[in-house]
Amino acid sequence: MGNHHIFNSTGVDISGQDRWQALTTADLPDGIALAHVTLLELLHKQEKLDVLVPLTDLLDSKGALAGGLLHEVYELLAHHSSRLGIWLTSNTDADALAGLSEFLLQQALIVIHVPLFADGRDFSFVQTLRQLGYQGEIRIAGAFGRDQIAYLLRVGVDSFVLSEHDLKSDISQAFTALASSYDGQNAAALPMFANG
Repeated sequence: MGNHHIFNSTGVDISGQDRWQALTTADLPDGIALAHVTLLELLHKQEKLDVLVPLTDLLDSKGALAGGLLHEVYELLAHHSSRLGIWLTSNTDADALAGLSEFLLQQALIVIHVPLFADGRDFSFVQTLRQLGYQGEIRIAGAFGRDQIAYLLRVGVDSFVLSEHDLKSDISQAFTALASSYDGQNAAALPMFANG
């Protein structure tokens, strides 16, 4: 996981300040967080960590928050962590988010992992989270394109996990690509279309 960097919404590398660790699971994709921790390690640490847990492991077969033992494990994680966040994949059903709104609004960080470059559902996820009233940090990781960064910023993404490969050229352009673009105004009223 050390070959990734985290950039904030202005294109600044914040990897050195990021303290989030992903809970190690069999399905943990590369790049969710810069570091990971096992449940056993977390329970034995003296200091409390910022921990990301997979949303799918907290849900029952109907997509609702599971009760019983899973709920108790989540409470144990909360007790041994300073902050909790979740990660989910963009191929999850976005409609399920509405039923989890109360739980989602409590998270300090939500990481949306994009498993396939052609999957544009990450935009829908971000928009849905913001419409639900989520005010915390939304981070994108996985197979998204550099050319999507400016558009993802527009819908409400706060940070991005980028691989070393993505950083081979100047990444700052990706964060400013739409700085002077059309903002929902009537295009005819824009200066470039003004009648002279």
